[in-house]
Amino acid sequence: MTFGEFFNIKRRDLGLTLREFCRQNGFDVGNMSKMERDLLSPPQDREKLETYAKALKIKKGTDDWINFFDLASVFSGRIPEDIMRDEKIVSALPLLFRTIKDKAVTEKDLDDIIKTLRDE
Repeated sequence: MTFGEFFNIKRRDLGLTLREFCRQNGFDVGNMSKMERDLLSPPQDREKLETYAKALKIKKGTDDWINFFDLASVFSGRIPEDIMRDEKIVSALPLLFRTIKDKAVTEKDLDDIIKTLRDE
């Protein structure tokens, strides 16, 4: 799922048209439309993203909150902030990237890498 798709689903879950959502929150309809269609990258500014998340009634600390910010990072070609703060994970990223590039990585391979990172 992309950031725009997730945003669109959350807005529709509120029962709001794009116009009504933007009117209620003071957002530009054109920009929101482009963002929902993945034609415009999500903002990189954390405060702006939090404003959007709160407008979508996404509660801080929930899986949806985390997913919202992770999707914004990924769409923008960035590694999520919480991952970048973990030195152990950051030091293992080059190995992860090489592993993914060198061969088709299965779900089990990724699970094993994650378990290794968490256990060491």
